[in-house]
Amino acid sequence: MRIRTLSYIGLLTVANSAIAFAQEHEAAAGEQTYGLTDIRFNLMFYTLITFVATFLVLRKYAFPPMFKAVEAREKALEEAIEGAKRDRDAAAKLLAEQQASLDASRGEAQKFIADARAIAEKMKAEQLEVTRGEQAQLLERARRDIEGERDKALAQLCREAVELAILGASKAIEENLDSDKNRKLVDSYLSSIGTSKVS
Repeated sequence: MRIRTLSYIGLLTVANSAIAFAQEHEAAAGEQTYGLTDIRFNLMFYTLITFVATFLVLRKYAFPPMFKAVEAREKALEEAIEGAKRDRDAAAKLLAEQQASLDASRGEAQKFIADARAIAEKMKAEQLEVTRGEQAQLLERARRDIEGERDKALAQLCREAVELAILGASKAIEENLDSDKNRKLVDSYLSSIGTSKVS
């Protein structure tokens, strides 16, 4: 509607300019000079007829296509604006969905990291428990080995002591006694002494 009003105003301005130009041209051709504000009825009449005829022709043939083009352009602009609004709303919705998806992914990643840490801690605790068990087994085996070696050493020491005692006794008595009997006698004596000392 505004375009139509502006078109009428523009047309009237062009018509007034044409009238003023015609008056100047006639004044230059004639002897009498007329001012721009002088009223000349014959010129006004023909100008009015020309203007009305031009207006009617333009109104019938030129204005409808121009108005249709302007209205089509306005409609296209309104549709483009509406389309831009829809696109903006869709982009905002998509951005919100992407943000929510990103937040969910971050949450899942944090959960995976927490689960991995918990599993690692559990595996560490289990490995530590297994290591402690193996360490306890090794210590127990080492104690048994040490006790076995100690018992062997004590038995070896006892045998050497028996032999030294027999050797010393046979030198002291200076007679050669049966070494097996003596050994049994000293072994029984030393074992009775050894068990009473160990316990």
